Amino acid sequence: MFLILLLNALFASTFTIAKEAVSLVPPIFFLGIRMTLAGAMLLMFTWFSRHRSSFSLKRTDYLLFALIVLFHIYGSYVFEFLGIRYMSSARASLLYNLLPFVSALFSYFCFNELMTPKKWLGLLIGFAAFFPILSEQCSGQECALGTVGFISVADLLLVCAVISCGIGWIAMRKLTRERHHSYIFVNGFGMFVGGLLCGITSYFFEVWPAFQDFSTLPFWRSLIFLILIGNVICYNLYGKLLHIYSVTILSFFGFFIPLFAAFFGWLWLGEEVSCAFYTTVGLVTIGLYLFYQEELKQGYVVGKSKN
Repeated sequence: MFLILLLNALFASTFTIAKEAVSLVPPIFFLGIRMTLAGAMLLMFTWFSRHRSSFSLKRTDYLLFALIVLFHIYGSYVFEFLGIRYMSSARASLLYNLLPFVSALFSYFCFNELMTPKKWLGLLIGFAAFFPILSEQCSGQECALGTVGFISVADLLLVCAVISCGIGWIAMRKLTRERHHSYIFVNGFGMFVGGLLCGITSYFFEVWPAFQDFSTLPFWRSLIFLILIGNVICYNLYGKLLHIYSVTILSFFGFFIPLFAAFFGWLWLGEEVSCAFYTTVGLVTIGLYLFYQEELKQGYVVGKSKN
């Protein structure tokens, strides 16, 4: 369990650094650089390792790899980075706690995982937990993109990022568990091609920064940190843990992420969070706990690997 807690602390730190990064350069432009470099690193590692055979793709895998590029990387990160510009890093990480509930629904439809009454109750509590924070009056910065009903567009962008991420992890599970591809190669392929798509998108839709922006210490600090921690360590540690635990169980422990993010945001960026934030964290924890107990009873925790 220590590795799961460490993973969540590292994930939380990426929200804080990402918040700083989008204040320096256009978000999709930054993603293009980050993902292309990170993907190239992982692909080079795969090429010189015992997993070189992963480069031989089968036609039946093309659709899954397309889902990895479009949803696991491009969609989830573009939506997240566009939304995080207008909210605190802690709020963004909290909204990402919708992921276990989205993953559970996708697993129900894609993998025929059994949904018991207790699981449905956990899902309902978890979904309802987000109403306090979604319905609270948004700040001037968060409302800059407008609202849809009582929900800000910034919040909707994060919700879209979560849905995209959930689809991506389902594709990742199929490629690594059923098709036996290396998770390092799958991540590297998705990041590299997704990064190129981000670069193309940025060229047509963003105003590119001046070249002097690249010489600043905060830019390089954010870029290097997010590549090493976010792309290399977190994603591949998560992929490794998928061989031991289900997507939903790993997501269950994600309720620690907004707490870590609130601390890092306060320490690094001077951010503050509302009472609704802690209310949502508490209710999400209850919902996920109920769901997790049923996962244990149903045996969805895979025995720990000896490798």
